[in-house]
Amino acid sequence: MGIHGLTKLLGDNAHECIKETKFENYFGRKIAVDASMHIYQFLIVVGRQGDQLLTTETGEVTSHLQGMFYRTTRLLEAGMRPVYVFDGKPPELKRAQLDQRLGRREEADKGLEAAKESGDAEAIERYSKRTIKVTKTHNDECKRLLRLMGVPVIDAPSEAEAQCASMAKAGLVYGVATEDMDCLTFGAPRLIRHLMAPSSAAQPVQEFNLETALARLGLSQSQFIDLCIMCGCDYAGSIRGIGPVRALEYIRKHGSLEKVIEALDPSKYPPPDPYPYKEAAAFFTEPDVTPPEQLPTLKWAAPDVDGLVAFLVGEKNFNEDRVRKAAERITAAKSKATQGRLESFFGPVTVVQNANKAAKEAAARDAAKAAKKKGAAAKPGAAKGGIVKKAPIGKGKK
Repeated sequence: MGIHGLTKLLGDNAHECIKETKFENYFGRKIAVDASMHIYQFLIVVGRQGDQLLTTETGEVTSHLQGMFYRTTRLLEAGMRPVYVFDGKPPELKRAQLDQRLGRREEADKGLEAAKESGDAEAIERYSKRTIKVTKTHNDECKRLLRLMGVPVIDAPSEAEAQCASMAKAGLVYGVATEDMDCLTFGAPRLIRHLMAPSSAAQPVQEFNLETALARLGLSQSQFIDLCIMCGCDYAGSIRGIGPVRALEYIRKHGSLEKVIEALDPSKYPPPDPYPYKEAAAFFTEPDVTPPEQLPTLKWAAPDVDGLVAFLVGEKNFNEDRVRKAAERITAAKSKATQGRLESFFGPVTVVQNANKAAKEAAARDAAKAAKKKGAAAKPGAAKGGIVKKAPIGKGKK
């Protein structure tokens, strides 16, 4: 779910913290990716036709593998170094939210059956998306795929976005690729949205900078956490009648969610019962994560081509030629990653230098041609500022 309305709130009140950039600008960057959230998106979007997903001949769903394989290939080809982080056990605070999701899926199942009976194609697609659930099998298959691609995988003890944020704060990665804004609430210095979008979407990447957001909002990190809880999050309900704009106003005025609640008229703005906002704030501040120093060393290896073919082609009916070509592109990109990052950094200067050099060489050639027409040989590089120095025939350097 993330944080309700946070994107718009930041856009309206701290737009300087949002930067639109190009996909290619992350060349050479280490990026933590919220795996489960993206797998969910792949299941909803990749290869879907109505309520039908991509499957093998035996009916096994492969939408998650298609999305993971080709989107990750795109990242690696662009010189990025992704590390995928998978959810662990959900915190008890999330139990109410998970129960609500289960109830909504059950309602969607009933709606889907009714839509199929009536033949309403639009309703079938709408309800079928609501029935999607990422399973342990989906996660395990994606982990196997990523390891065969030479990409590191991390199993978080609890929430993946919290583990991603911890890694980013420690400097192990540049930022976190996710669509859920609560990664900022966990303290990620940079949140990157739309990095995993398909190239056909032509969607600019958005990078959110937490330090700039806090400065523009005029809040500390603890106050920002309180703001996010008031907006609505996975761990506590929201106060009826208070949306993101009013939440920001109250946090600025009173300084903390606890003082806001003390100042509110409960008959006008009743908080949910229960309202574990203190527990939620504590979890955002100190979530259950594996400390950075205890994580395995992040290593990106060459893809196991034979292993990929055996898994994707032999077991999942992928096209062998496409799999092998993708693996070749990954291998080629890996060998260029370090040099490419340097060229990317110095690119603009190099382009100008090359252009100036080419212009000077062209001027010298033109001057030499003009000199030859007059029966004289010109020395290469002698033409400067339109003046040509002549040399006796037979004594000019070639």
